[in-house]
Amino acid sequence: MSYTVAKGNQRVDPDQMGEAGKIPAGVVDLRSDTVTRPTGEMRQAMAAAEVGDDVYGEDPTVNRLERRAAEIFGKEAALFVPTGCMGNLIAIKMWTHHGDEVICEERSHVNLYELASMSAIAGCMPRVARAEDGLLTWKDVEAVIRPKIYYDSQTALVCLENTGNMWGGTVYATAQVEEICDHAHAAGLKVHLDGARIFNAATALGENVAQMTRRVDSVMFCLSKGLGAPVGSMISGSKAFIEKGRVYRKMFGGGMRQAGVIAAAGLIALEESPGRLHVDHENARRLAEGIAEIPGLKIDPKKVRSNIVIFDCSKTGKTAVELCDALYPQGVWAQDTAVHLVRMVTHCDVDRAGIERALVVLAEVVSKTRKVSA
Repeated sequence: MSYTVAKGNQRVDPDQMGEAGKIPAGVVDLRSDTVTRPTGEMRQAMAAAEVGDDVYGEDPTVNRLERRAAEIFGKEAALFVPTGCMGNLIAIKMWTHHGDEVICEERSHVNLYELASMSAIAGCMPRVARAEDGLLTWKDVEAVIRPKIYYDSQTALVCLENTGNMWGGTVYATAQVEEICDHAHAAGLKVHLDGARIFNAATALGENVAQMTRRVDSVMFCLSKGLGAPVGSMISGSKAFIEKGRVYRKMFGGGMRQAGVIAAAGLIALEESPGRLHVDHENARRLAEGIAEIPGLKIDPKKVRSNIVIFDCSKTGKTAVELCDALYPQGVWAQDTAVHLVRMVTHCDVDRAGIERALVVLAEVVSKTRKVSA
């Protein structure tokens, strides 16, 4: 059976990827920070990991990772899950009942990219609000809370996302999150934070994640994005929340056995990677500044606060898919996010030289496109 990998929103044969699916030398892969490869230190730790059966609670490396994650976030407990999508789904299932509504931003990950799992599995409906730069205020949330009337579906949960993926890595001010939490709790609602890239947000703010998430009822964060681990995410909250969450993890097919092999890489990612995320942010700013200088492309570099860069290519005469497809054979890989919006994400496997090469290629491709259009 053959399979394919993403090229814009198109597909390419994996044979084009080189030996064993490796990205060819010289390629600058900016599709996502999910494409990061484990470091040598991670691979050594994985090979040497002490393991046991995690479904029985007997994997010492997983247990250590969960304790450390809870400690870093100032929560009572944490749970290792295979993916961020599963982590968010567990939290939504925990805080809601069938027929409830979940308030979330219109372009949030839980609304757009988790295959409607909150509806299909948790039995809830998203109640969306549109916010400037994807950052909800309490007024935004309050406006879509259902009244306490028996013939209306009821609001149960507010889900925030930090950083805002589809808004170009925007960052919530901690005070804004806390205001939402305080008012939501007063209204009898829970607040879950999709913190897939929360360490990027912490780097941008110069704060620590425990301070940033102290008022939320639960938080999910990914080990496999900017932190560079090959697999895994964490959810954290109260001890009771995690004990029940473990039940849903098993129900959703996320019970793993000798998972210490991947948890070992997660431990290194958690301890070592946050300290270098500022490099990715600096590269993202440089990328945005360079894109702003290319005729036909539109971006405000001042809005780039973390590692996600989204720009408008409508004036090139190409759609985002067409532009990504034109960049691909030149060894620069990007991702379309809307008809004329292209996303590039910086990460530990792309250095400053890679950024400069991407800018040169992008400028050349856009220049050729504009000449053809003229």
